[in-house]
Amino acid sequence: MSLPALDNLVRIGQLKAEPRNEAEARRMLSMARTRLDDARLANLSIEGRFTSAYNAAHTAALTALRWHGYRSENRYTVFQCLTHTLNWPAPRWRVLDAAHQKRNLAEYEGFLEVDESAITELCDLAGSLIAEVSKMLE
Repeated sequence: MSLPALDNLVRIGQLKAEPRNEAEARRMLSMARTRLDDARLANLSIEGRFTSAYNAAHTAALTALRWHGYRSENRYTVFQCLTHTLNWPAPRWRVLDAAHQKRNLAEYEGFLEVDESAITELCDLAGSLIAEVSKMLE
């Protein structure tokens, strides 16, 4: 399904148009569920739980983008596109952007400061994202 705002991002090189692949989307959504399950394991480190929750959200958001026939190499863009792929308001996807910024600090500077409430919020948001993407795939 072509979306005008996303087509504009294709024109400026922020996204690539690619045909929908249902098998890929279902595999990706399954991976997002597994990562969310991992994020909820109390015996994992807080860093491991954060990373798993973030990856669950990213994979689900990317699945929504792929379902609409687009691909992005930029993690931030994948979250921004939730406005168009799932009609998420900006305050909702910006929570994922904040997690993305924390993820970048961890990956590129070795610094990660998160608490239990942030992981709970990220897990809840990833869970609702996975549920919405699941409905879209039905």
